[in-house]
Amino acid sequence: MTDANVAKAINEQINAELFSAYLYLAMSAKATAMGMPGVANWLFIQYQEETAHVQIFYKYLTRVGAPVVLKAIDQPPSEFGSALEIFEHVLSHEQKVTALIHNLVALARKHNDFAAENMLHWFVDEQVEEEENANDIIAQLKLAGTGSGLFMIDRELAARTFVPPSPLAAAAQ
Repeated sequence: MTDANVAKAINEQINAELFSAYLYLAMSAKATAMGMPGVANWLFIQYQEETAHVQIFYKYLTRVGAPVVLKAIDQPPSEFGSALEIFEHVLSHEQKVTALIHNLVALARKHNDFAAENMLHWFVDEQVEEEENANDIIAQLKLAGTGSGLFMIDRELAARTFVPPSPLAAAAQ
């Protein structure tokens, strides 16, 4: 069984991941309303990834015999500005999630919860990718400005597809 303090923190992370999913779904809806189907698609895929993260944490807790305690999810904002402002919000949010993951790793280390620490390493790598993706899109949007450049980036973002994270495949076995 995992350390009780670590299990409690993972339950809190489940809530944070559910909020993230809710936030990206709200952003996707706003991008759709703004006539940016590619941005909306990218954000919807992000929503799917966040729900997959919830599943990874959920399955970990159930595998180690720890209770899963679900809490209410805060309402996300519903007003966002331009595509650039949306992705700046994405980056800021992912930086907060990175800090949460790092705190979880530190807590697992403190309590010698090696199984939890091992599981969390995938999330550490995932957060590097999340911040990198947001930074790359922000840089592209700043270069493109508005008009045809934004149109091309929107088309590029429309090509993103959801790929279930590898820990979900491993947990299914």
